[in-house]
Formats: sequence, structure tokens, C-alpha cells
Amino acid sequence: MTKILRYQTDRLFFTSFINVVSSYKEKYYTLSLLILTSIFGLNTAYAIEKDARSQYVADLVENNRNAFNQCLLEKQQEAIEFGVSSTRVETEFAKMEFIPRVIELDRSQPEFVSTFSSYYSKRVNEWRITKGREKYAEHKDFLKTLTAKYGIPGHYLISFWGLETNYGGYKGKMSTLDSLATLACDARRSAFFSNELFLALKLMDSQGLTRESMKGSWAGAMGHTQFMPTTYTGYAIDGDGDNKIDLYNSEKDALASAANFLWKLGWKAGLRWGREVLLPNNFDYQLANKQVMSITEWKTLGIMQANGTPLPVSDIEARLRVPAGHQGPAFLTYENFRIIMRWNNSEFYAIAVGQLANQIAGGTGLVSNLPDLPNFKITDIAKLQSKLNTLGYDVGGADGIMGPATREGIRQFQADNKLVADGFPSPQTIETILNF
Repeated sequence: MTKILRYQTDRLFFTSFINVVSSYKEKYYTLSLLILTSIFGLNTAYAIEKDARSQYVADLVENNRNAFNQCLLEKQQEAIEFGVSSTRVETEFAKMEFIPRVIELDRSQPEFVSTFSSYYSKRVNEWRITKGREKYAEHKDFLKTLTAKYGIPGHYLISFWGLETNYGGYKGKMSTLDSLATLACDARRSAFFSNELFLALKLMDSQGLTRESMKGSWAGAMGHTQFMPTTYTGYAIDGDGDNKIDLYNSEKDALASAANFLWKLGWKAGLRWGREVLLPNNFDYQLANKQVMSITEWKTLGIMQANGTPLPVSDIEARLRVPAGHQGPAFLTYENFRIIMRWNNSEFYAIAVGQLANQIAGGTGLVSNLPDLPNFKITDIAKLQSKLNTLGYDVGGADGIMGPATREGIRQFQADNKLVADGFPSPQTIETILNF
């Protein structure tokens, strides 16, 4: 009974604290968690936080719902000033609906953090490889024209397409206009999503898109390649020659637009994304993820191609990445890897794009095995961060997010304690740090 009363008291205090902090600035939400952690301890703080967070989001949804109609009146005037036709504004704003689920998804906090092994195996799978090869063959001649014009090999374009929407099999089911209107009327990123909403409305006039056809992700991404309205407006092009741009129904429009987008992002023609490599025994993993050297310099350190043959002599600059730690595969990545990450700022995503592209073009899969790793709990990462800070390795706040500071803190601990300094939070490494 005492424990229950203590929890209820803590929860009341925590919820009140969050409400006060969040009413000032939502970005300080993590700060409230850190302060409460220091008062009640990590386990209690996270248990209360989950409860309080749910109530906070529920209250936010209700507040936004109540303010939605007034917000739409204000957005109508802004849309006209933005250049949306008055007819379009009058027609579409009358149909706008608030979607509570959009706010819930926007504020969602994952309980687990996916490992590279889990992420990769779900995305670079036999179905996606086989279907990708079929699409690659189907569009072979068209892809050759895109490569000649933009420098992007066709198998990369097919790979992006496969990862974004399963080659058009799933483009999303939420109303693009209603999702964007809901987010435009939410204070957190109102300016950004208002801009996206107005551009989506202008696309209806310029490209003949309809409300019924504009279905996509909860955040407003659209079509085969999941372009936001800004990207659609700035980079989408007519690929099939019908004098309109339809990323929902035209595969050629989508592929041509992806090629144009990557080209304008700075894709280097003739340069691959990177490659899987083999590392020698006793390799210094402190070089991974941050040191940039030429392929020749990496070669002198004993790094080999995945098939065991020597790396070529080349002055192309590369970065070594070990997304699953020293027990998993290693990759040298080149400048085009950075371009892929400008499409989606995720190391896991960029590797998946590159490896899927390789196999669509007939290449082999990974040579190194993916280690069998459980997904990390956010609470476990937060405990790890808290312990590292206590031990003198400054990783910032214990927020459960595996950012560069946390990886560097792990790497320093590993190096100081004669462990493999790969900066990866393997279960063994987490256990060692927590019990230190």
C-alpha cells in the first residue's frame, strides 16, 4: 500500500511538473524527465513519465480539436496570401477535418530502439529483392535514359522506391490535406506544415490532383516515392510525357522525379554508395564512424573487400561504419552515401538502400553475419547514459536516444577498460558499464 501511495504521489507531482514545463516550451519536456529522474530515480521516473505523457498527449489532442475551426479561418487567409487560388481555398478548407491520430503519432515515444540487425533483415529481404529485380527489368530501357541524363544508376532508383512504398504497394492511407491541416494547426511545427499544406493545395491546381487521390503518410508524404509537397513542388518532373506530374499513379514520373531529386542533391555519377569490407584482427575500432581517409589509406590498415580480395588503390575518401558493432558487418561509405542520407537522415536506411540496390542489380548479399541482438529498451539506454555520466563520461542527458555523444562515451569507456572500442551498446557492454 505504501508503494502504491508513493507512486500515485510521484505521478501527481510528475504530471504537474510536466504540464508547467510543457506550457512554456515543449522542447523542455526531456528536461522535466531528467530533473524528476534525479528526484525519484530512473525506473520510477520512466514509469510515471509514460503515464503522464499519455495524459499530456490526450489533453493536447482535445485542445487542438477545440481550436481547429478557428485555426482554419486564419489559415485560409494565409493560404490566399501564399498564392493559393481563392476557389481552391474556399472548396478545400470547407472539407478539412481534424485527425487526432496524427497528433498522437507526431508525439509518440517508442519503447524500443531497433538494432541494425532487426532493421536490415526486415527491409532487405527476399521479397523486396525479387520484386525489385522484376521492376528493374520492367523499366530497364527507361532507367537507362535516366542514368544517361542524371547519372543515377537505375538499380538505386528501384531500391529507393522499394524501401519507401514497396514499389507502390503501400503509399499510405491518410488524407494528405487533413493530415497537413491538423499539423499546421498544432503549435509545435505550425509554420513548416502550413507551408506544406499550401503547397499541396497549389499542386491540386497545377497538377490536377484531387483530394480523394491524395492519400499518404500521417506527416503528409505522398506517392510512390513519398515526397513531401515541398519536394514534390521543387523536384518532381514528368517522366511519362503526358504533360502532368502524378507521383501517385505514374511509376515513370516517380522514378524520373527520384533521379532529378538525387541529382540536385549532388549525386556523383560513376561513384557507388560504398561497400561491405572485412576488417583485420585487432583492428582499431576507434577509427570507425568518424575518421575519413582515402580508400588507399584504409587499404594500408589491412581492410579487404568483402570477398577477401584487396581494396583498389584510390584517392576516393571513405568513412568506416560498423552499425552493429565489431561482431557485425563493416562498410566503407563514400560521398554518395551522404547524398542518400539527405533523402533520409538514417545510417541504417542508407546502408539498406545501397545493399538492396546491389542485390537488385544481381550482386550478393552480406558476407558477414548479422549478430542476433535484441532491440534496446529506451529505459535501458537511459540507464546506460546515466551510469556513463556518473563514471565521468559526459554523454549529456539520459534521454534514451543513442546519439553521437552516447556512442563516443561508450567508446571511451571501452578504450579505458581494454574492451573493443566500437562505441556499440551490445548487451555485454551495457551489462559491464552498469555493473562497473
